[in-house]
Amino acid sequence: MNSDRLQLPIAASTAVLAVACAVGLVAAQPAQAQQKAASTPAERGKYLVATSGCHDCHTPLKMGPNGPEPDMGRQLSGHPQGVQLPPVPALPPGPWMVVSSATNTAWAGPWGVSFSANLTPDAESGLGRWTEHDFRQTLRTGRHMGLGRPVLPPMPIPAYSQFSDPDIAAIYAYLRTVPAVKNHVPQPWAPAARTATK
Repeated sequence: MNSDRLQLPIAASTAVLAVACAVGLVAAQPAQAQQKAASTPAERGKYLVATSGCHDCHTPLKMGPNGPEPDMGRQLSGHPQGVQLPPVPALPPGPWMVVSSATNTAWAGPWGVSFSANLTPDAESGLGRWTEHDFRQTLRTGRHMGLGRPVLPPMPIPAYSQFSDPDIAAIYAYLRTVPAVKNHVPQPWAPAARTATK
C-alpha cells in the first residue's frame, strides 16, 4: 500500500514535468523564430519597425470591413499627398490639445500641423537620397537630417533617440527594402496657419 502511494506522486510529478517541458519548448519557439528572423540587419529592422509603432503613423489608415486599418499598399509612405485637409477644428480651452486626421498621418496641436514623413526609398519624395548617417542624425538630434527643422510631434524622438547605432542601421536597412512610393508629403503648417485653408 505504501509503495503504491509513493509511485502515484512520482508518476504524477513525472507527468507534470513532461507537460512543463512541452510548454517550455512551445514557449521557446517564438523566441527562436524571432532570433532566426533577425539574422540580417534588414530582418532586425523589420522587427523593430513592426514593434516600435512606425506603421501606426507612417502607414495611412483606410476604411476596411471592420473599421480603420493600415493601407499596406501605401506602407510607410506618410501623409497621402492627395488628401486635402480643411481648416483645423477649434478646440475649446480645456484638456483636449491634439486633433488627428482620419488617415492618422496628420496632427494639429500647439506646434501647428505636422504630417508623417514618407519613409519609403523613393528618391524624390521619400528617404531614397538619405544616407544612414542622415537617418541616424535625425533620430539622435530630433532635427531633419540632423541639421534642418525640428521633427514635430507626435514623432517620439525622446524614445527613438535611445536606439543603439546597430538598431538604427537595421531600421535604415529595412526601410531600403520596402516598395518605393512616390508621395510628396506637405510641409508642416506653422501654429498661426492652423486654421488657414491649405
